[in-house]
Amino acid sequence: MRDTCLPPYAVSAATETAGPLHLLSRMPRGRLLSRLPGFALVLTLAACAAPPVESPTTRASSAAIDLPLNDPTAGITASVPRAGLPGNTQLAQDFLELSFALESGRALPRFTRFEGPVSISLSGRVPPTAPQELARLVSRLQREAGLAVTTQPGNANHINVEFLPKREMQAQVPNAACFVVPNVTDWADYRKSRRSTRADWAALTTRQTATVFVPADSTPQEVRDCLHEEISQALGPLNDLYRLPDTVWNDDNFHTVLTRFDMTILRATYAPELHSGMSQPEVMAALPRVLARINPAGGAVGHLREDPTPHAYVTAVEGALGARSNAGRRQASAKEAVQIAAGQGWTDTRAGFAWFALGRLSMKDNPSTALRAFLNAGAIYRATPGAGIQAAHVDMQLAAFALGSGRAQDAIALVNRSLSAALEGENAALMATLYMIRAESYEALGQAALARQARLDSANWARYGFGSDAAVRARAAEVAALAQAGARLN
Repeated sequence: MRDTCLPPYAVSAATETAGPLHLLSRMPRGRLLSRLPGFALVLTLAACAAPPVESPTTRASSAAIDLPLNDPTAGITASVPRAGLPGNTQLAQDFLELSFALESGRALPRFTRFEGPVSISLSGRVPPTAPQELARLVSRLQREAGLAVTTQPGNANHINVEFLPKREMQAQVPNAACFVVPNVTDWADYRKSRRSTRADWAALTTRQTATVFVPADSTPQEVRDCLHEEISQALGPLNDLYRLPDTVWNDDNFHTVLTRFDMTILRATYAPELHSGMSQPEVMAALPRVLARINPAGGAVGHLREDPTPHAYVTAVEGALGARSNAGRRQASAKEAVQIAAGQGWTDTRAGFAWFALGRLSMKDNPSTALRAFLNAGAIYRATPGAGIQAAHVDMQLAAFALGSGRAQDAIALVNRSLSAALEGENAALMATLYMIRAESYEALGQAALARQARLDSANWARYGFGSDAAVRARAAEVAALAQAGARLN
C-alpha cells in the first residue's frame, strides 16, 4: 500500500491477512500513511500532500549551523549517476525477491499473474484527473512493458479502481493511503471478505480479479501515484525492497511513477516462459532465457547473491515512522536503523533512508543532528545510480535549512541542483516547494524579478501536487516563515 506522507509520499498496496506494519509494511498491500514529522515551520514539505501548518518554533539554534557550502557553487552541479538496468544476475535476484514474498516477509508458495488480457476500470467517486492518468499509465504499460492491458471492458481478467471517501477507507485500513486486494470486486465485497483466505495473496493460484482502493479526496498527484503503484502491484510484484534505488516498489516511497526498472520487471513477469503456479526453482530455471531476451546487455545469469534486509532494520524503520510512539522513541528507532545499516556495511538506499528518517525526526529539536543526518543521506544518494529523486528530497531539506539560516544564495544553489531530478521524477509537490524556496531566496537577495518568475514556476506545479489553493497557500506560508527567520539572523 501507499503510505500517506513519508519522505516523499505514501504507499502502495497488496492485501495480506496480517496486520499493518507501518510505513511500508503494507497491510492490504498498498501505499501507507507515513508518519515522519515535518521541520518546525516547514518540512513535511514535499513529503505530504497538504500537510497541516505547524506552529512556528524558534530557529535560533540553527544560526550556528555551518552548512558545508562555503563556496555555494562548489560541487553543486554534480549530478547523481543515471540508472541503467542492473546486470541479469542482479535482475534475477531482484525478480525473485519481489515476486516470491509479501511485504510482511511471508513467503509466497507459487508465482501468480493474470493469464490473458486485463481490463482496468474506474468506479465510485472518480476524481476528474483519474481517467487521463489511467489512460497514460495503460499506454506506458502497453508500450514499455508489453502488457495486454486496456481500459476497455470485456476481458475475463479485471482490475477495478474504486474511489471512496478517505475517512471511510481509513476507518477500515488506517495506515493506508491506497491499497489493492485480490478476488474482491468493490468496497462492500472487500469488507465482507477482508479476513478470509479469499483476499489473501498467498492463497492465490492465479490472478483474475483485483480492486485498488483510493481516497476520492486525494490530490491529483497522489491519485496518479496510487494508480502507478497499486495497479503495477496488482499486475506484478507484491513485495517492496528497501535496497532498490530506482523503483516504486520500495517502502521509502521516493519514486512515485513507474521506472524503467519497474517496466522491465513487469515485462519479465508476463514473459511466455512463465505462468501462474510455477515454483520459485521453476521460475529461476526460466529466468536466464527471459532476461537474455529482454535485457540482452545484462549478460548471463550467474550465481545469485542474496542481500537480505534483517528484520531488525525493518522493525527499527517502522518504529521511527510509527504514529503511536513518542518523539524520543521514534528518534531512538531511527538511530537504531542507522546503526544497523552501519553494522551491515551498507552504502545503499537502506543506509540513506535510515539517515533521512533520522534527519526528519531531528529537525525540530536537534537541527545540528538533522543537518548531519541529511548530509550523510545526501552523500549516499548522490553516489547511488538511480537515486536522483532521493538526493533531490535531501537537497530540499538542506535548502530549507539554508533559507532559514539566512543563506539565500546557498539555498538557490541547492534548489538548482535538485530541480532536474524532481522534474524527471514527475514530482509536482517537490517541484513547487523547490520553486517556493527559490522565490523566497531571490526575494531575500533583493532580486524581485527572479522571485516573481520563481513564484510563477511554482504555481505551474503546486495545484497538481497539493490539490487545493488553501494547501498551496499553507505551503507558501511555511516557506515564507523560513525566509523571515533567516532575515532576522542577518
